[in-house]
Amino acid sequence: MKKMLLGICYLLISHGLSAQQVAGHVTDASNGGPVASATVELSNIVTVSTNASGRFVFSKIKPGRYTLRITSIGYQSAETTVSPGDSAITIKLNRLNLFMQPVEVRAIRAGEKAPFAKTDLTKKEIDKVNTGQDLPFILNQTPSAVVSSDAGNGVGYTGIRIRGTDGTRINVTLNGIPYNDVESQGSFFVNLPDFTSSVNNIQIQRGVGTSSNGAGAFGATINLSTNEANTSAYGEINNSVGSFNTWKHTIKAGSGLIDDHFTIDSRLSKVSSDGFVNRGASDLRSFYLSGAYLAEKTSVRLNVISGKEKTYQSWNGVPEAKLTGDEGKLMEHYNNNLGTLYYTKQDSVNLFTSDPRKYNYFTYGNQTDNYQQDHYQLFINHEFSSRLTVNTAFFLTKGKGYYEEYKPQEKYKTYGLPDYVVGGTTFTKTDLIRQLWLDNDYFGQVFSVQYKSIADQFTVGGGWNRYNGRHFGEIKWTQAGGVPNDYRWYSLEAFKTDVNGYAKYQHTFSPEWEVFADLQYRRVLYDIGGFRKNPTLKVRNTFDFFNPKVGVTYTANNYQAYISYAQGNKEPNRDDFEAGVNQQPKPEKLHDFEAGISKKASQYEWSANLYYMLYKDQLVQTGKINDVGGNTRTNVDNSFRMGIELQGRMRFTQWLQGTANITLSRNRIKDFTEYYDDYDNGGQKAIPHGNTDIAFSPAVVAGGSLNFLPVKDLEISLPAKYVGRQYLDNTTNKQRSIDAYYVQDARVIYTLRKIFVKEISLIGQVNNVFDRQYNSNGYTYSYQYGSLITENFYFPMAGTNFMVAVNIKL
Repeated sequence: MKKMLLGICYLLISHGLSAQQVAGHVTDASNGGPVASATVELSNIVTVSTNASGRFVFSKIKPGRYTLRITSIGYQSAETTVSPGDSAITIKLNRLNLFMQPVEVRAIRAGEKAPFAKTDLTKKEIDKVNTGQDLPFILNQTPSAVVSSDAGNGVGYTGIRIRGTDGTRINVTLNGIPYNDVESQGSFFVNLPDFTSSVNNIQIQRGVGTSSNGAGAFGATINLSTNEANTSAYGEINNSVGSFNTWKHTIKAGSGLIDDHFTIDSRLSKVSSDGFVNRGASDLRSFYLSGAYLAEKTSVRLNVISGKEKTYQSWNGVPEAKLTGDEGKLMEHYNNNLGTLYYTKQDSVNLFTSDPRKYNYFTYGNQTDNYQQDHYQLFINHEFSSRLTVNTAFFLTKGKGYYEEYKPQEKYKTYGLPDYVVGGTTFTKTDLIRQLWLDNDYFGQVFSVQYKSIADQFTVGGGWNRYNGRHFGEIKWTQAGGVPNDYRWYSLEAFKTDVNGYAKYQHTFSPEWEVFADLQYRRVLYDIGGFRKNPTLKVRNTFDFFNPKVGVTYTANNYQAYISYAQGNKEPNRDDFEAGVNQQPKPEKLHDFEAGISKKASQYEWSANLYYMLYKDQLVQTGKINDVGGNTRTNVDNSFRMGIELQGRMRFTQWLQGTANITLSRNRIKDFTEYYDDYDNGGQKAIPHGNTDIAFSPAVVAGGSLNFLPVKDLEISLPAKYVGRQYLDNTTNKQRSIDAYYVQDARVIYTLRKIFVKEISLIGQVNNVFDRQYNSNGYTYSYQYGSLITENFYFPMAGTNFMVAVNIKL
């Protein structure tokens, strides 16, 4: 034992004595100036960023020869061979054509010194985790993020919350083009399967962030960019296979720069999975095609992006009684809510299967969601001078699809039909199959004008868009008859126009001090021509929003600190307006206060961000029935979110690195009142709760990973996630909550270089290593029927499962 201890001490001391530094300076080849925030990678072992002076340092590097690769937006990448201890390492980067970088994205993204909480993911970081799961799961390790999956394995319908705010409050753009669904304001990533295989980088802004295009950010912004030009020809074949018969096939190819002016990039993808839950299958297909013309002063790019999805519905979740094995309560639930006739007819429902977590209420063979979405994007950029740049983009998004469902014992009058009489027998109800359709066009323009001098950056931009939506429903089959073929019982239209303009100004007083100001005006006109359940309810609204943002940033000695204020305003979504003429919702307002500090060094980096988000008239579920009998969200006067986000990254040795983040928060509604139906006496009961927690807002969210690099080109990662208790409603009732959970994953990546092809990456990933049984999402409702009855539903996640990928770069 003594010899072993002495041996370990000797190894540690000798490692410390032999380890040296690799340090250098990255400059602009055209003017000799420093290139700040360039990415410097040392032989795929470790990556750092240059500081404001363009300098970088790798410490504790063993003797040997290493490849240094330097990349920065707007510059050609460079490689050189170095050894620890080399002196005067200076790398000069040659500028690319201005339009090799996505000008339209820079206008709305937060810059390196912008006073906002943000996280940037590079192409390399994205590729490591892109084995088949949808975009939210690729973002799972980012701060304050909580992800969910209807099918339980991250394929199909998925969701993400950031700081507790859901997808309807997260602004998403594709190359600066708004992506959120115009009416629900959510982002359905299932409509663009495998889109992340075409994404070059992602920026997540937490809080209100900078002015963007589309729906106002009310908790976070996700900017996805595909428009960087690839100067070299390439080809890729990516294949993944894993648990639940999950497959991902991707083929990518690019021409590189043709005649110094043209590029073409393409991708074809297919993703399929049976899902963890029963009948949780997905069949997803997509393609991406982009062509660009690049000149010295002008560029033109056309993107065509298409996605088609067919998913079996699993959005009802699993009743709590099913998960706990309470058969009596489960039977009571089905008899009260579905009717005995349906239960006896649908024997295959199998309420008491031995694997309750995989239970799916739907059993009809074609209980599916079907949708196709096509995106057309045209970008035009022009440089008037080295200081003045203009860009504009035109877009058209076409979507069409339906979900088909089996409905037992529906009343004829519900569909505007008389009772069906045959042979002297009158049928007032029938089993039927129906399709609910959405056919929509979304088009518009975004633009920006950018002026940049040594001390000032000034951007003026904005855009307009128009949405034309058509909602209709058709009956495809009935058991009893009495319905015309393809009978359409409703057909409604909705129109929405959004116009916005913003001005952003950034001024550098000195190398240390910088100020930022951002003013946005947004006008929304929304015309709803009725609702499926209330076709005569017409709604027409106009909203005018002013969103100011200001902040100050201080940078010195590898430290950066900032403080900022931002205001956000947001209109209600379509469902909120289905509340009757006398109960129309008010728009929401958010005051977002942020302060942060960070430090970057050669061996480590850390940051801390404080936030206080004060809401006025936030829309939340209360259970209250509106004057047309629906249960929609209601404005609450005062609510807030406050917390601290901590992040860190440490390189312990050349072969061991670690990253971690944790968010500690408090999320409250002041004076919340709950409403539930009283079936015993009629009407509703109101229960005041005082100050309560906001639903789906865990007090603790943490993520982290240990990364081992035992030999060259081999990386072993152990990513983990912890999410604290989430309440299903706003009553802070532990009986209506999702238990806290901890999930440990493991990933191994081995890269073979220049063996027959340029590169072959072998990826093996095991999710939920310890086979934890946990739920990612849920919902609840209560009613009085003899006693107070609460129905909880959950969306369980898969136990231990795996994915294996082979990625080939030609």
